[in-house]
This record gives sequence, C-alpha cells and structure tokens, in this order.
Amino acid sequence: MGIAERKNRQKQALRERILDAARRIVVGEGFAALSMRKIADAIEYSPATLYLHFASRDDIARALCAEGYAQLLATFVPLVQIADPAERLKALGRAYVAFGVEHPETYRLIFMEDPSYTGAALGGGVGTGKHDGNTGDTSANAGTAGSTASLGNAAGGVADDDPGDAALHIMIDALDELRAAGRLSASVASMEPAIWAEALWASLHGIVALNLTCPVFPSAPLETLVGVTLDAWLGVPQAVAAGASNSAAVRGKKTVARRHAKSAGSTDPAPELPTKRKAAGP
Repeated sequence: MGIAERKNRQKQALRERILDAARRIVVGEGFAALSMRKIADAIEYSPATLYLHFASRDDIARALCAEGYAQLLATFVPLVQIADPAERLKALGRAYVAFGVEHPETYRLIFMEDPSYTGAALGGGVGTGKHDGNTGDTSANAGTAGSTASLGNAAGGVADDDPGDAALHIMIDALDELRAAGRLSASVASMEPAIWAEALWASLHGIVALNLTCPVFPSAPLETLVGVTLDAWLGVPQAVAAGASNSAAVRGKKTVARRHAKSAGSTDPAPELPTKRKAAGP
C-alpha cells in the first residue's frame, strides 16, 4: 500500500468516526445537542481536526441525513418484489411509518429540522469539508447510491441518480399498474401519478410527524390508523371486500327468511302473554 492510499484510508476512517460520534449524539440526545466541540470530545480530537473533514455542523447533519435516507430506502428494496401493486404500496407505507417511529431523531433530522438537510437526503448532496475535495461526497453518498440502485434493479427499471425520485418512482410504477388493471377510481386515475404519490407520501409523513410531536396522537393504535389511511387511498384487500360482501348477502337472506316466516304465521310459536300478578289481600 502506498503512502497516499494509506493517508486516504486514515482520512476516511476518521471521517467515519466523526459521523459515528455525531450519530450517537443525535440519537441519544437530539439534534440540538450536536456541536463540533462535543463531537471532538467524543472522538478525542481537537475541533480544528473536524473542520478538515466537514466545513460545519450543518455539513455533518447533511451527511447524516443522506445516510439515514439510504437506510430508509434499504427497507423498501425487498418490498418491491410484492406482486400485487396495491399490497406493495401498503407495505411501503407501513415500512415508511415504522422507520419514522423506530428512528425518531433520524426522521426528525431528515424531514423536520432544516430544508437543506431534507434536500441533502432526497437529492443525495452532501457538503464537503474545506480541504476534503470530493472524497466526502463519494463516501457519504455510497449507501444512498447503493440503495437507489437496488431499488431500480428490483423494480426492473433503471436506477435514478436522485434517491428522492427513486422512492417516488416505485410508488408511481405501482400506481400505473393499478391504473392499467382498472383498479383505480376515476378521480384517482385522472390524476398525475407524481401528484398522487406525493399526496400519499404527505399523508404518511403527517402520521409520523404527529406521532413524534403530539403526545395524545393517535388515540387509536398506530397500526390501525396506518391501515385505515392506506385502505382509504388504495381500497380494502379484495379478499376482505369479498368476505364482507358474502357476509352482507348471508345477513340479507336471513332477514328475508324471517320476514316470510312471520307472514306465514304457522311456524312461529305464539308469543307468551305476561302472567297476571296475584292480587294483594287475604
């Protein structure tokens, strides 16, 4: 190994230590507790050393956002294989909400802290340190690019350079399948797929954001709320709908049978009359 390669590996290793320490602080104490000095103390380096890799705390935050969003996309990869497009979308929606609930500080950092952090996650852009050239960009985005490529390959399409677009495209592809099969209402079928996908995303984000910020939300179990939301967007599963229709038909037949029996009057027993109360007295 040459001197230049060894130095580059050492630089990359230190960068990863910085991000690991920052991640632990954010997850354990929240983003407000993150500072360059606190990170430096955690890895036992001077704050000046951190500035050789990241220009600011915001740069570190953006790197963490890109990393966190790559983690979210990675949970989508196996779900793209679900054959039924409606069930695929529901599985993606449940995975999205589960990620936000299980990783609250990461989710807050990506979607609820600063628009530039969200942009770094969705667009994969991460700031570089003053003296780090493009090395930081490549390493920080490796996870995001890998997850995006996996999503593209799993869907049978071409991976998109923008991970935010990758997430939307798997939703849009499922929507197109539903439209082709005639399983969308006229109002939804006439809507631009990107608008529909963003609206569903906004609904799911609202559930996560309220769950993280409002102590009394939801009053119902979270799984129930997510299920109702997804059913409202995508319809109840066909098996459940068929079962409900069959149950309704059975109930209807029983009602008709009872009415016929009453009108015949010969099969129903005579109603019992109330027993007279014995008169009081001797």
